[in-house]
Amino acid sequence: MSECWTYILRCADGTLYTGWTNSLERRLCAHNAGRGAKYTRARRPVELAYCEKSTDRKAAMRREWEIKQLSRADKLRLCERWKERQRDGTVAG
Repeated sequence: MSECWTYILRCADGTLYTGWTNSLERRLCAHNAGRGAKYTRARRPVELAYCEKSTDRKAAMRREWEIKQLSRADKLRLCERWKERQRDGTVAG
């Protein structure tokens, strides 16, 4: 099984976009090249605000759905905690 990722992007207009992929780097490049989701095309550039690894596609899709159910404030808190863990070196991605 290949690893999959669930991620949140911060768009240039300040909005957040949540998705999943099996290649995080390639997907981020696609979003910034205008070949990602229709939502992000007009909101470039985008930057990675959060990501987490899943063991398979189904788990990544499930987590995407869970994150999409969160309020904006909760998503921002999730992103901030992830950013802090990255600064501390306790998370990869």
